[in-house]
Amino acid sequence: MARVFWALTLAVIVSAWSFSIERSHAIQAESHTEKEANLKGQAQGGLFNRWTFDPQQSGEVPVGFSMLEYGEGPAADWAIKADSDAPSASNILAVRSSCQTVNCYRVIVADGFQYEYPDVSVRMRFPVEAAAGVGGLVFGLKDAKNFYAVVVDLATKTLEVSRVVDGKETRLGQSPIVPKIAPWHMLRIQRNTIISKDFIETFFDGQLVVTVEDQSLGTGRVGLLVRGQSALDFDSLHAVPLFSHRPFSAPAAY
Repeated sequence: MARVFWALTLAVIVSAWSFSIERSHAIQAESHTEKEANLKGQAQGGLFNRWTFDPQQSGEVPVGFSMLEYGEGPAADWAIKADSDAPSASNILAVRSSCQTVNCYRVIVADGFQYEYPDVSVRMRFPVEAAAGVGGLVFGLKDAKNFYAVVVDLATKTLEVSRVVDGKETRLGQSPIVPKIAPWHMLRIQRNTIISKDFIETFFDGQLVVTVEDQSLGTGRVGLLVRGQSALDFDSLHAVPLFSHRPFSAPAAY
């Protein structure tokens, strides 16, 4: 009886965990051989990065970043600004976008770094003078038509995870958030794996918000984004690889 009880208990736990993850059914883009090769590249180091935007002068465009555009509309204005309230003194990265459509993404990504299973975080602030602020993190980026986006709308207090593949956007998950009473907030994403399942976890102000399972995009760049007509301030962008969480061999055939 005891064995039956524990077997049923384990089955309930596994079932509950499975249903807590929102699944998408896109085709996995990488073979097992490609994943193993990418793992070796991730383990070589050089991917532990922190961008505070402090070494540059106010008014400059961030060095070591490229700007990309998805959707119709004007380009965004990304500029470093001095700010005495910056989490990492003394500069922030401010972005202003005048796009009029909600599917207009304006992206800035770090050059020269490819992450497969990244842990990325950033501090973000909704400017008092702004009418709207919608933005967040981008990862797994191949180009302007292939990437993952985690977007926070501080006005409606929602967070959503989207995937863009070949220029087609798909919403993978959405949930309300409870922002802390503070000007600056923390957004964090982790792309992880358990055996053969890849999943994305998103955190806002230290709380797990949305978890989705998806294997559409593999190794790619990381960065920041805004959507639509938005104004946001960013600081302290961190990115590290979670290569230690990768399995070194395929799962057993049973």
